[in-house]
Amino acid sequence: MTQLMLRLYEDTLPAACPPVFLPHAPRALYVREGTLTAEDATGAQLLRTDQGHVIDGMTVLKNGAGATSLWRWELDSSSRPAMPGLPSAPGTSSRLLLEAAVELDARFEWLMRCDWVGFPPGGVALTHVHQGPGIRVVQHGRIEIETMGQRHAHDAGEAWFELGHAPVLAPTTEAEPTAFVRCFLLPRTLKGLSSIRYVRPEDAAAPKVQQYRVYAERYIALPTA
Repeated sequence: MTQLMLRLYEDTLPAACPPVFLPHAPRALYVREGTLTAEDATGAQLLRTDQGHVIDGMTVLKNGAGATSLWRWELDSSSRPAMPGLPSAPGTSSRLLLEAAVELDARFEWLMRCDWVGFPPGGVALTHVHQGPGIRVVQHGRIEIETMGQRHAHDAGEAWFELGHAPVLAPTTEAEPTAFVRCFLLPRTLKGLSSIRYVRPEDAAAPKVQQYRVYAERYIALPTA
């Protein structure tokens, strides 16, 4: 097993700020509000509100004419500490929302996926597992996560970690729709395919209310120390 750390940051870039340079790492970006361009060795990607992107390499963020807020996931060696702020980017702000240690089987090759999951009021993700670990963050609404004998509620802007192999039951509030944005790590053989597996046969056969939208996925190389 390879020991790594997955981190989720919340960044704010003021209008027309200088370019932000990020070191080599597998990372996912999701623009909450605003417009920016993400550049790496393969080219540039324009990202607007409610769009996501996955990069494996050094990254340059170039902000648009207005302020931009984004969620940024990074996979790194467990020996490297969390970055206290965006490097060489005065005027920006960055805070660590969540970090979690992950163990990935080096016998697999891996991809990083950034996607969106939405529920109608009172929707439930029936007891399930995934094929890899990841960090989710609530876009709007409220969700409860029941796993490993514990139950925690998460509101908009709050994040949680799932192991993948540990069964999860996830009911949402009846007061309004709920959605979350997710970055998780999957074997490459799942490119373009769903990673969810239902624990109980009756749940697998039951109607599903959640909807999915994949922003981006990309093959990645696992970081080394």
